[in-house]
Amino acid sequence: MRRLVAVTVAAFAAAGLLAGCGEDRNWAKNCSTTENLVVECAVADRPQVSGVTGELLDGGSYDIADEAGKVVVVNFWGSWCAPCRAEADDLEKTYQATKAKEVSFIGVNSRDDRDAAINFERGRVTYPSIFDFDAKVALQFDVSQVSTPATLILDRQGRIAVAIRRATTLGELQPLVEKVAAEDPPTTPPTTLNRTEG
Repeated sequence: MRRLVAVTVAAFAAAGLLAGCGEDRNWAKNCSTTENLVVECAVADRPQVSGVTGELLDGGSYDIADEAGKVVVVNFWGSWCAPCRAEADDLEKTYQATKAKEVSFIGVNSRDDRDAAINFERGRVTYPSIFDFDAKVALQFDVSQVSTPATLILDRQGRIAVAIRRATTLGELQPLVEKVAAEDPPTTPPTTLNRTEG
């Protein structure tokens, strides 16, 4: 078990060196990092995420382009990870509390047995997860600040606004998600007024 955790951490560390969502791969240096391993980025310093696709645990497919205009919460997890087990309920509660605000959640499951991952999720969370055994999907994110577990909050323009580099809680995560969601409310098409010439 310890070896598996070490391999996973090493995989994400390597991913951090290889990832290139933005030109500056060490994007967090421009952001505010707390002692609690929470990175918050001002709008001008947020790296863009795009082109993230993958196969879902249930066999469907995921494309981050389908989330355009939404806040997207990305959680990196594994069924072998005890802190992931501890935070799962808090993630689900945050998802339920914020989804009406055009917030979407997606898990990224790495270095795991598919059946074990499915069994882990059953009864814990209702949002989907990408099956990413080889951490190839993780490489599509800028994961220089990510381990397992970790959570990213992307703003409505698909930029990383917050990175939590450890397990999180409802009391921490929900206010951060709501803060990002409130920055730029969902837009609706402009109403066309019918004018009568008189």
